[in-house]
Amino acid sequence: MIMMRLRAFLGLSRAERAGRRMRLVSLALLLFVGGGGVAMGQFSGPALGSGTTVNHTLTPTTDMAVLYPPAREIRLAEGDVLGVHLYGMTDYLPTARVALDGTIQLPLIGVLQVKGMTVHELDVLIAQRLSDAGMYRNPQVSVQITESPNQTVTVIGEAHGVIPVGSGKRLLDVLSAAGGLPSTASHIVTINRPGVATPIVVDLGTNPAQSNRADVPIFALDTVVVSRVGVVYALGAFKSQMAVPLVQDSPLTLMQLATLAGGVGYEGKYKDLRIIRTVGVTRTVVRINVKKVIDGKLPDPVLQADDIVFLPTDSMKAAIKVGGIGTALGFASLLLFAFPP
Repeated sequence: MIMMRLRAFLGLSRAERAGRRMRLVSLALLLFVGGGGVAMGQFSGPALGSGTTVNHTLTPTTDMAVLYPPAREIRLAEGDVLGVHLYGMTDYLPTARVALDGTIQLPLIGVLQVKGMTVHELDVLIAQRLSDAGMYRNPQVSVQITESPNQTVTVIGEAHGVIPVGSGKRLLDVLSAAGGLPSTASHIVTINRPGVATPIVVDLGTNPAQSNRADVPIFALDTVVVSRVGVVYALGAFKSQMAVPLVQDSPLTLMQLATLAGGVGYEGKYKDLRIIRTVGVTRTVVRINVKKVIDGKLPDPVLQADDIVFLPTDSMKAAIKVGGIGTALGFASLLLFAFPP
């Protein structure tokens, strides 16, 4: 077959052979520079939210009674270590740990059931027992919690830590103590609180002037869940393959993603860029001509969380990219014999 095409080529006049060479070289150079195509589909506007129960959107809590409950006193629980001080007396300074059954044992008094009591209530109880036993007259008792596994807040998710709290702590204090919010963290924070039936959802927002609205009180044994903000993945013939986190309240378009990924590579199949989107358990694929988007001939699609943007690689263009212009001319020479006149 090749010999037949070679004979046919040699049978052409010099001008015809020169014209065919120029056409083939032009074709190779056109591949080297890149080409366009026809878009097979597109997302022309902001992404729609999922209608399924998979990763459903959280609705911020608006009940002020839940967001800003009255201040509460610390209640004693198992594992708390208590120090007892008797004013004006240096001979009575016992310490005790609350046992699993909620009791402590003190000198001159014996066993006391203290689980669920406040520190002030325990002050009054110890003073009453010492007075009733005839050991002290009008004793002034002060109890302090010197160590406690219960007076903490747990932060999990993109920010994490176990933060000791006494009273008067607020959400921004706790998040700051946990190291602050990384760029991958969502501004929608969930608080799981003992005794509250449903999680408390707080929107931190993006306006510092209104941050006081989200700085809600935090209490001991609360669990603060900092979820991950959605990311978009760039795969294939981009200069860099990466996961790009979405910025709160700021849409991410295809061109913005391509810019963050270093731009589309020459070797990519421009007319076959694919946006792979999963909604619930259903996956859809849309093919887009990215060259026409760059040229402004097609709308710049808005991406949504967990989109995968895949730009396939053209094997011929990839080989040309590796070999340079010499490879392009080599392809032209091969094409000269591969195609009939």
